[in-house]
Amino acid sequence: MPDIDIQRLLELAKEVAVEAGRAVLTIYDNGEYNSYQKDDNSPVTSADYLANDIINERLKKATPDIPILSEETKHASLEERKKWPCYWLIDPIDGTQEFIARSGDFAVNVALIVNNEPAIGVIFWPTGQSLYYASKGNGAFKDCPDEHKQIRVRKLDDPHQSVVMIAISRRQSREKIMSRLSAKRVYQTLPLGSCSLKSCFIAEGKADVFMRIGITGEWDTGASQCIVTEAGGKILAANFEPLTYNQRHSLENPDFVVMGDQRVPWNDIVHYKKE
Repeated sequence: MPDIDIQRLLELAKEVAVEAGRAVLTIYDNGEYNSYQKDDNSPVTSADYLANDIINERLKKATPDIPILSEETKHASLEERKKWPCYWLIDPIDGTQEFIARSGDFAVNVALIVNNEPAIGVIFWPTGQSLYYASKGNGAFKDCPDEHKQIRVRKLDDPHQSVVMIAISRRQSREKIMSRLSAKRVYQTLPLGSCSLKSCFIAEGKADVFMRIGITGEWDTGASQCIVTEAGGKILAANFEPLTYNQRHSLENPDFVVMGDQRVPWNDIVHYKKE
């Protein structure tokens, strides 16, 4: 196993995410890119591929002994991946649909998984000029122009009665999400794009909960899980079981829920429905 200098690798991940994000932002601003459709019918663009190339090149050069698992490259088999004590987990652009739709709600995700758990999480939001990051046991932070701060989930005045702010995808049915929430609480909604940005908003106290229904990959949650956990929240499968990393042949996540204030009885609020 390679030596793990978490602070050095965190700084590397931050640099790489920002470099890739700025390159993506240039493409976003000039609108000159190509769009394609992957085998699973999800969109991908030349901006995704450029970000992927930048991240892979930088990480391979700086950490040649640490494998990389990215959404946009061929995935190693479980037999090979099981030999990895640690690896980089990358989503070059989380929110490709938002990139194409020009909502601005897309981000670059870089995580380091150590012993099957997120140990570093970095999320760069190019249009928001915001960098969210965390390392296990060291807290979660946000950097943006003229500001550097530690972030924490919002504490509700009354965990059992206060209005709950839900981050909801711009691309998913609001009714489908609301049908899985207890009618005994009052909710406000905050429409947002990418999974990782909704998680970051929960980590910094701008929302309280986010439920993701539908297909995602482990790269969609690795960086977010580290940041949310270090900010005092949790990410769990929608049946409240832990998410897993690098332990199954499939890299797809189950439906999952991101929760802020851990005093709130989320098990009573979020209703799991198996499709």
